[in-house]
Amino acid sequence: MQQADAIQALAGYDRRGRYVFTRRELAKLFPDDRPRAFAAGLRRLVDSGVLLRASRGVYVFALSRRRGGHTLEAVAKAMRPGEYNYLSLESALSEHGVISQVPVDRITVMTTGRKGEYRTPFGVIEFTHTKRPPRRLIPGIHPGRGPLRIADKPTAWRDLKRVGRNTHLVDKEALHED
Repeated sequence: MQQADAIQALAGYDRRGRYVFTRRELAKLFPDDRPRAFAAGLRRLVDSGVLLRASRGVYVFALSRRRGGHTLEAVAKAMRPGEYNYLSLESALSEHGVISQVPVDRITVMTTGRKGEYRTPFGVIEFTHTKRPPRRLIPGIHPGRGPLRIADKPTAWRDLKRVGRNTHLVDKEALHED
C-alpha cells in the first residue's frame, strides 16, 4: 500500500461521508497487500498522521473534511459492529433537555455487546450492556443527529434507573413534557 494511493482511496470514501474504518475494512480497501505488507502500511499511515488510531482496530482518516462533533459516535459504532447500539442514559437525556448538564467529550451508549469504557483521542465512550432483546429495544430508539440512534425520553429514563445511575440531575417536569 503506497501512502499516496491510500490517501486517494480514503479521500474518496470521505467524500461519500465515510471517515472511520475498522482494520478489517481497511484490509478490504487494499486487497492486493499480503498481511505483513498491510500491517506495515497501516503502521506507516498511523506514524505519518494520515490515520488516527481511535481504539484497538478502529481508525479515523485524519485528513477528513467531515470529522467533527459526531466522530465519537462513529467510532463507537465501529467498535461494536453487528450489535444494537444507541445513545441513552445521560447522553440521551441531555440531548432531550432533561438534564441541564451537557456531557463534554463523553457519550453513554447502551449496547447488546460488551460493556466497557474506552478513552479515545476524541473523548470517552461508555458502553453499558443491555440484555433486552432487539424487538423490545427498537420501539424506544429513533434516528439521531449523528451515526448512532438515540433513545426517546422514556427509554433513556428507564435505562438510567435500570442500571442504577444517579437520577438527581434529571428535571422530572421536563421528562414528562412532549
